[in-house]
Amino acid sequence: MVSTLDEQQAHSGSATHDVTNQAPPLTPYDASDDTALLEGLRREGAGWAEEDLRRLGRQAGSAQAQEWADLANRHEPELRTHDRYGNRVDEVEFHPSWHHLMRTAVAEGLAASPWADDRPGAHVVRSAGGLVWGHTEAGHGCPTSMTYAAVPALRRQPELAKLYEPLLTSREYDPVLREPTEKRGLLAGMGMTEKQGGSDVRTNTTAATPTAEPGVYTLRGHKWFTSAPMCDVFLVLAQAPGGLSCFLVPRVLPDGTRNTFRIQRLKDKLGNRSNASSEPEFDKTVAWLVGPEGQGVKTIIEMVNCTRLDCVMMSAALMRKSLVEAGHHARHRSAFGARLVDQPLMRNVLADMALESEAATTLILRLAGAADRAIRGDEGEAAFRRIATAVGKYWVTKRGPAFTAEALECLGGNGYVEDSGMPRHYREAPLLSIWEGSGNVNALDVLRALSREPGTAEALFGELALARGADARLDAAVTRLKTGLSEASPTTARRLVEQMALSLQASLLVRHAPPAVADAFCATRLGGDWGHAFGTLPESAGLDAIVERALPGGGG
Repeated sequence: MVSTLDEQQAHSGSATHDVTNQAPPLTPYDASDDTALLEGLRREGAGWAEEDLRRLGRQAGSAQAQEWADLANRHEPELRTHDRYGNRVDEVEFHPSWHHLMRTAVAEGLAASPWADDRPGAHVVRSAGGLVWGHTEAGHGCPTSMTYAAVPALRRQPELAKLYEPLLTSREYDPVLREPTEKRGLLAGMGMTEKQGGSDVRTNTTAATPTAEPGVYTLRGHKWFTSAPMCDVFLVLAQAPGGLSCFLVPRVLPDGTRNTFRIQRLKDKLGNRSNASSEPEFDKTVAWLVGPEGQGVKTIIEMVNCTRLDCVMMSAALMRKSLVEAGHHARHRSAFGARLVDQPLMRNVLADMALESEAATTLILRLAGAADRAIRGDEGEAAFRRIATAVGKYWVTKRGPAFTAEALECLGGNGYVEDSGMPRHYREAPLLSIWEGSGNVNALDVLRALSREPGTAEALFGELALARGADARLDAAVTRLKTGLSEASPTTARRLVEQMALSLQASLLVRHAPPAVADAFCATRLGGDWGHAFGTLPESAGLDAIVERALPGGGG
């Protein structure tokens, strides 16, 4: 006979407790449910893509896409240097989820397709799509970003651009290594840095030797960080007889044989683990000259503008994703008699993070708009893009690590475990400040632009002048900035660029955001009514209005 205790245990499944006060899964959700994003999309001339962006947002927030992101990071790429017979193959194997993410990103125009789209705002649409699809994971954004950035550099050699650009701008993902012109679509990688130099690419030692065929060279040397090694073609810097030059290196040569691209190892990285970063060696590696000999840095400048733009974009996407995760948890978790989202101090934290996220989103869309118009010939926007992209790259990527740490803390111990996804966001955040020039490199680049390209200062202050008289704190900040500009030095470059970034973000919010958002941003970031951590907004800030605007479906 079964005892009453046995019956109770059988009925309860031997459970010791009921699961309560835990947030339900966030998925499915709409990653495009972001008022600041949609407003910016329309404002920058790309409202025609809103329906497609919303569709992509629903896909990004789906359980399937989020699972792809998780699996691509749990099952990291593996290097195969040789096949079973001992032949050198130098291939990297990825989990199927990586390919699902890549296929979607390329099909949605997040690689190089905007270069083949004549519609005004096409490049804005790509950045907005990156903000939305970035809610999945960041690793696969590396090859799509490099493919996007390769096109303007390749145009320095028209015959190569004619051959490869239609394939780089294709919306078909074709991951198998074979002769590039036989594929439906191509991806491009980059090999710039070396052990001895890092960002100081002029110290590169990889040598380029001309062959008897005009424009064709052979390379010998190494690269320290090359992502992603399974791309089809690479832009590589090497020392030619005429100086540092840019070259196109295909993995497979026109005759179908493998080019020499010996992958020594994959990097064991802090974050970005779904993506393979490698150390390749070149030995009689065939390469085609891109641009004139000795003008390698000049050739890749336009490429750097594009990849730095994407650093800002991915930082903004990571902030937004982390904020959504934190807000979702706070809405469903209760402590000390109330939901977390209704606790005044937690609401202050969420509102402060919302300000940072909206400022980053608004800035990246303005930068994307400038890029789109500059590409179409607007010289004023080109000057603004030149300085503002470097400013944004420095500041927004610097804010990412502190932001993701605060978002993780909103979940408490639940955010510290891998299942939550928050540790992956936290590990990812520092990369975007390091990639395409660390903070010092970008800050000094701003000084270089100001001294060598006078139109950049005029463009920046012209943009700031659009908000003149709207907020006294902003006006005072611009005045301080002008004074600081006259006293600029390498030692104070970071401080100056920080002031530029905050003034620019404030100017955009004053002109385009609701009063509660603009006032709180100016009061804290410019007016000094702020602490040293998130959650230190003043009592007078409109916390409810800020949170309601920021969180999907309202803040309550």
